[in-house]
Amino acid sequence: MPCEILLRRGIVLFGLSLLLLASSAWAQTVGLAGMLGTKALLIVDGAAPKSVAPGEAYKGVKVISTQGDVALLEIGGKQHSVRVGDAPAQVGSVDTGSGASRVVLTAGMGGHFVTIGQINGHSVQCVVDTGATAVSLSAEQAQRMGLNFQQGQPIQMSTANGLVAAWRIKLASVRIGDVTVYDVDSVVSAGSMPYVLLGNSFLSRFQMTRNNDQMVLEKRY
Repeated sequence: MPCEILLRRGIVLFGLSLLLLASSAWAQTVGLAGMLGTKALLIVDGAAPKSVAPGEAYKGVKVISTQGDVALLEIGGKQHSVRVGDAPAQVGSVDTGSGASRVVLTAGMGGHFVTIGQINGHSVQCVVDTGATAVSLSAEQAQRMGLNFQQGQPIQMSTANGLVAAWRIKLASVRIGDVTVYDVDSVVSAGSMPYVLLGNSFLSRFQMTRNNDQMVLEKRY
């Protein structure tokens, strides 16, 4: 039975542990969405969760063992221990000068395009939101990245819970896959947000094409 169907039947995800792996020419994202018995639910490069048993490999990621909410993975010949619910971690460095101009995203559960990106070099979990004017993140997320958002332009945002404080700032860089966009308008909200919203200040830099469960972003400038 496909993993997506099992999840919809009530398997609770325990959190999301993300590992960003990079070499000088490529970057791979690996997430641990939860456990299905002794199998690890892996999210590789933003694809839908895949159930992988110890000893098996998926897209170059081998599960060595699992115990509780921890999976021991082998990626690129190196072992990494990943715990469900851990904060995002980054290993190695990413080449921002590769000149890549194309991003392919795959829709997950609910049809949402969720992926791992970087803001000013910090790993974050993002969701594509064509209804958002700018890249949007919470004050808590901004603090973890060391952004001095309170020096930005103060504004107010209307939410379901009323007006909340927010600040307009510029992000030095936003990276998805191998594509980096610089000097991006952003809004930091005092309200809580589970994801960074990839709004139109980022998306407008691309030509977007939707084909079933895939979205292709071709960089325009």
